Order: sequence, then structure tokens, then C-alpha cells
Amino acid sequence: MANDLDLLRGTLDLMILKALTWGPRHGYGVTSWIRDTTREELAVQDGALYQALHRLERRGLVTAEWGLSENNRKAKYYSLTPTGRRQLRAESATWERYARAVSRVLREA
Repeated sequence: MANDLDLLRGTLDLMILKALTWGPRHGYGVTSWIRDTTREELAVQDGALYQALHRLERRGLVTAEWGLSENNRKAKYYSLTPTGRRQLRAESATWERYARAVSRVLREA
């Protein structure tokens, strides 16, 4: 089912920001968190992930720095900025209202 679901740009950005709330992660860590948290319902393609991370970095919502991964490989780690944290709160509230509204529509007989 993961391949059947298209991620909208804003939704992917929101999930990335949420993934970074517990601290810096490299790209693979972000995709793993999304996959695990959604019980493998959503899979993020590498191209979409890195486009989104670069977009978020340009907007000042995340920062990036190089470090070593768990297996001693060079990896870029992304961190949430204070602006990114505020954006996450605002977008989360909007998304939750939207999801409740769509859910009400779908429950109608």
C-alpha cells in the first residue's frame, strides 16, 4: 500500500519537521522514522525526501551539518530550528482541523 499513497509536498514537510522534534537525524533516519511511525503505510522516496529537506533548509526551518552515522559513514544531519518548531505547531493545527473535516465527510452515510 505504501507505493499507492502519494505524499503531498506540505504533508511530507510536516512529517519531516515532526521527525526532527527529538533531535538531529540524517535522511535515512527521517525516512525510517516515517516508515516505522506509519506502520509501513507510507514510504518516502529518496528524491522527494532530499528535495523537501533542501526546501526546508532554504526556508530556515531546518539546519544541516555533517557528522558520522551509526556505521561510521559521513552523513548530513538535519535539525529543527526555532522557526521550524513554530511552523510545525501551526501546520499541525491546520492539518488536524483538515483531517477532522475530511473524516466527518467520509463518515456521512
